[in-house]
Amino acid sequence: MKRKPRKIRQRQKNIPKGYDSLWEYKLHQDLLKNWRLRGDLIKYVIEKTYEIDFVREIEDKLILLEVKGRFWDHAEYSKYIWLRKTLPKNTELVFLFQKPEAPMPGAKKRKDGTKRSHAEWADKNKFIWYSEETLPKEWRE
Repeated sequence: MKRKPRKIRQRQKNIPKGYDSLWEYKLHQDLLKNWRLRGDLIKYVIEKTYEIDFVREIEDKLILLEVKGRFWDHAEYSKYIWLRKTLPKNTELVFLFQKPEAPMPGAKKRKDGTKRSHAEWADKNKFIWYSEETLPKEWRE
């Protein structure tokens, strides 16, 4: 399923610096004049669950093996970055790509005509990855 493009919010003109809208500015000048304009940044997490494809303990480390034919969109491949941040220290998310050279969805053509591949995405994001041909022998047993 393709994601709908986000609608670009029209920017109001002549908004005083530090405000998101003229209404926000007017409220701060009158009704909310005793309030600070901005507070501290608050981090939040959207809790999700994910079922990994294969699991095995290897050398005292829990390996979560995600088998990927291809990524379909940004939401799909970005979730793995977020997932990795929640994993315990002795757990590693590893990819087994069917076609590591397959282009990433939405990847732009480079000057040489190539696009960023699944393997390049994994390398850039410091994920260990394999293809069927490169999967370690001891992992096949």
